Amino acid sequence: MRVTEKGQVTIPKNVRRKLGIVPGSEVEFSLQDDVAIMRPAPPADANLEVANFMDHIRRHKGSMDLGGMTGDEFFRLLRD
Repeated sequence: MRVTEKGQVTIPKNVRRKLGIVPGSEVEFSLQDDVAIMRPAPPADANLEVANFMDHIRRHKGSMDLGGMTGDEFFRLLRD
């Protein structure tokens, strides 16, 4: 993919279709180590705290060791 003098790139059609990106859509970029990540921007009226929390959950999904407990057992432990 080539970058223009203005720093623009063309998002491939299959990627736009999969992410629901249409003309006028807002996107956001972030960096993870040396990888650039582009994703559709959350709607302007979305609760930013919830969006950030969900992003955190997605990034860490499957990384917690529950020591053999089920999810229900773990949450019961948290509530008690």
